[in-house]
Amino acid sequence: MNDTTANAEQGHLWVSWDEYHQAIELLAKQVQASGWEFDHILCLARGGLRPGDIFSRLFKRPLAILSTSSYREANGMQRGTLEIAPHITTTHHPIQGRVLLMDDLVDSGITLQQVQQYLIAHNPAITDIKTAVIWFKSSSVITPDFYHHFLENYTWIHQPFEAYDELTPDLIIDNRSN
Repeated sequence: MNDTTANAEQGHLWVSWDEYHQAIELLAKQVQASGWEFDHILCLARGGLRPGDIFSRLFKRPLAILSTSSYREANGMQRGTLEIAPHITTTHHPIQGRVLLMDDLVDSGITLQQVQQYLIAHNPAITDIKTAVIWFKSSSVITPDFYHHFLENYTWIHQPFEAYDELTPDLIIDNRSN
């Protein structure tokens, strides 16, 4: 049992910065051990930004970003209709070849599933897509190619950066002054 699991409480999983970074690093080792080589990393914003950035640095591969949004209701805790941005942001145009699609987690699986379909339909130069996430929930309709934690009973994952959701620059300045 890992430290992250030990922090689970009534359907909630609380993750520290150290646990978060260690999970990303162990996920990177898993991808490397698979022997699958990729040309680009495409991360889904916002949750996939940090893992994608770390993977880009570790694997020395270009990072691309695709913004998606579905958790907008009830303070970001209720899924709505998936929105996919019309453009991929990258300095290495076009995105092509083998793509590692990254997000922080797969909950229902709908985002990863629909983004894969979107990429295939709009980017014919992509020859292969594999997915990597830190957390894979049993509620997902798809299984990611790579994942670090399988979660059977957790309803919500509290990631360390979520503390910023309740802050403003003024609050940070006020807290540092005390």
